Amino acid sequence: MLIAIDAHAIGRHLTGNEVYVRSLLNAFAVHNRDRDILAYVSGVEACAWVPQHIQIRRVAANPFLRLGFDLAHRIRKDRPDVLHVQYTAPIGCTVPVVTTVHDVSYLEHPEYFTRDRALQLRLTVGRTVRRAARILTGTEHARNAILRVYPNLDEEKVSVVPLAAAPEFRPVSRDAAAIAVRERFSIAGPFVLSVGDMQPRKNHIGLIRAFARLVKAYPQLTHKLVLVGKPTWFSPRIQEAVRESGAEDRIQFFGFVSDPDLLQLYNACDCLVFPSFYEGFGFPALEAMACGRAVVCSDASALPEVVDGAAILFDPYAIDEMVRAIADVLLDVELRGRMERLGIQRAAHFSWQKTAQKTLEAFHQVVEQPRADVGRLASQIMTHR
Repeated sequence: MLIAIDAHAIGRHLTGNEVYVRSLLNAFAVHNRDRDILAYVSGVEACAWVPQHIQIRRVAANPFLRLGFDLAHRIRKDRPDVLHVQYTAPIGCTVPVVTTVHDVSYLEHPEYFTRDRALQLRLTVGRTVRRAARILTGTEHARNAILRVYPNLDEEKVSVVPLAAAPEFRPVSRDAAAIAVRERFSIAGPFVLSVGDMQPRKNHIGLIRAFARLVKAYPQLTHKLVLVGKPTWFSPRIQEAVRESGAEDRIQFFGFVSDPDLLQLYNACDCLVFPSFYEGFGFPALEAMACGRAVVCSDASALPEVVDGAAILFDPYAIDEMVRAIADVLLDVELRGRMERLGIQRAAHFSWQKTAQKTLEAFHQVVEQPRADVGRLASQIMTHR
């Protein structure tokens, strides 16, 4: 069986989508060493991220060209048995499609997107999920949401395949991490970390307001707030919130950072705060726990399912509740230590090898299904003779 993977997200700083496909390919390479998997990438630099046991094909970086012509053309030429995509399949695809849909925020909360982006996702993802042979997603919460917004889908087509933190995220020496962060980012002293692109649903504005109240209410705390994530169209609104906060001198932005830098930031921080309004999974929470850091996160969407008691939860719409949750972790050393231990234990429940195995099982089921249908039909014909 030849499996094709749309891996165009690799090397393009597409955060969760890129983390997902990179980690999946790395895990596939362990399961399959006979080069029966090929990855479609968009940039030359992406080739360095693809394991050597996986074949590589180049496709256009422009999404209209890639989805409208190039990827389907490559599929017809390479003739794989199944194509795996995230969210959107190419037009005119001639093989069965398995799509991973991490969340349906574009339908449940279109206000988190530009109008054009929400419309594009509504049309292209809707077309894909209706055509797909199988739909994968990371949590029961996300599965329920998919079935809610696409009520005509066959429930058996939608499967939960939990994700994981990449194995690179692990505990390292806190002292060494603090030195690395000081040298790389000029951060001296304690800090609170938040990771996520500058999107409305990530709730950076709420976090900035909570942090301003925190440092005012607890002057003994000398922490800074470090925000890591790619700038977007929403960034000016977040910068405005910083200027209005009164704590501008204690809030720092570092944009997109590499995984090695993120590893050091996770290990050097006192806690991760993840105040998102909506997540289909929530990689940063699990990555921080895998690094042995206490996590303070919202109780919204899939996050309670992912952290499962190993984080301090708060209502993301209640600023005072967020302040109390962060203060509890920063001021109570015993509580922070307990959450760190619970976090490591929780992160260990997730594995990319398990994710890859379940994903490969889905591919095999999709490819074998038509053969099973033909066999049943033949049996029925013989029975009626």
